[in-house]
Amino acid sequence: MEVSEAGRNDCAMDLAHASDDNWGRLGCIMRAWGAFVIPLVVISVTAGCALMPTSGPAGVDVQAGTSNPDSLAYGFVKLTPQVVQILAASAPTLASAFSDRRVPGEIRFGVGDVVSVTIFEAAAGGLFIPSEAGVRAGNFITLPNQAVDHNGTISVPYTSGIRALGRTRTEVQQAIVDALKNRAIEPQVVVSLVDQRTSLISVLGEVRTPSRFPASAAGEHLLDAITRAGGPTGQGFDTWVMLERGRRREIVPFGALVYDPSNNIYAHPDDTIYVYREPQTFVAFGATGKQGQYNFDAWRISLAEAVGKADGLDDTRAEPGAVFLYRGEPRSVAKKLGIDVSKYSSPIIPVIYNVNFRDPSGYFLATQMQMQNKDVLYVSNATAVEATKFLTYVRLLVGTVNDPILAATNVYILRNTIKGTSTAVTIAGGAPAP
Repeated sequence: MEVSEAGRNDCAMDLAHASDDNWGRLGCIMRAWGAFVIPLVVISVTAGCALMPTSGPAGVDVQAGTSNPDSLAYGFVKLTPQVVQILAASAPTLASAFSDRRVPGEIRFGVGDVVSVTIFEAAAGGLFIPSEAGVRAGNFITLPNQAVDHNGTISVPYTSGIRALGRTRTEVQQAIVDALKNRAIEPQVVVSLVDQRTSLISVLGEVRTPSRFPASAAGEHLLDAITRAGGPTGQGFDTWVMLERGRRREIVPFGALVYDPSNNIYAHPDDTIYVYREPQTFVAFGATGKQGQYNFDAWRISLAEAVGKADGLDDTRAEPGAVFLYRGEPRSVAKKLGIDVSKYSSPIIPVIYNVNFRDPSGYFLATQMQMQNKDVLYVSNATAVEATKFLTYVRLLVGTVNDPILAATNVYILRNTIKGTSTAVTIAGGAPAP
């Protein structure tokens, strides 16, 4: 920054009239430094906290929302009992995704299933039982085992083929009886499933014995199916279960099946159950006791427990009323929270939740607010902390500018002292004074 013309003129006058007066020169230098320092301090005050190092946005900036059109827009929601209830009711569950909780129906035959057919007649001399029935073990015959062919049928003598694909055992039995009743003597039929090669349940992933096994005719729950595959290989709290049925897929923590029985729904034929491990984590930034990434180490934790894992709030920096939780919510949930979703094009809406720990009831809300995988916890600095950092910066700036002035002053004082001492010694020695 250049010294003004008036400052240069003042300095020239001081230097012209001061002659050997070093104080005049010092005054000129101080005015020159003042012309540099004052504007710099004004610029610093105008810039405010933008010049200060910090770990994140101020609480008031988060609550005000984004003002930059190029920034990502987000919804801001204050944590209240109503908000906690909405989030709890909207938590993803298998019971809500797959609403049919009934026991699966009777197993239906598919292409490749191997079946056995036994035909009974009421008396000898019929279609299958010869008149010399006494030489037989009974009034029935058993056909060789056969698989349902690609046309979906099985072969039965004296019929054009019986359709089995998509039918239950009882329905196939009745179809055979209807085809033979005009030829056999009061025929009765028993159809058995010898080798079930369709209507299977697949359990894959991190289980002890991944396999594909026949669905139980009596019905079984998801935990039963996982148990048939040997159970999870790791800890349950970091294990996830994905259920794929038809064209729908849903994922829940393994703990949700264990601790919430409504999620332990019946497994259906042709279901695919995938078990995998992925530790649930959240990250903590700002004025927490310790920043970093933390594992849940449980199948779910509350916001209060998450703050505790991060060593709580730093009482020398944190603003208790500015505790924020960053999360992406589905459009349906964001709409229930009162957010205008029309200005968002993505299916996931960025939402920032705010809990006030200055309010004693805020801790109760934090214990009810459940964390989700990959949440971001942020605690803003208090306003006094930012003001203190700014004042420290100004003090450092002023001190930096003042140090050369003090050094120059000390040099001039030392020079005058040495000059005065030399003059006194010369006069004492009889030499003429200069």
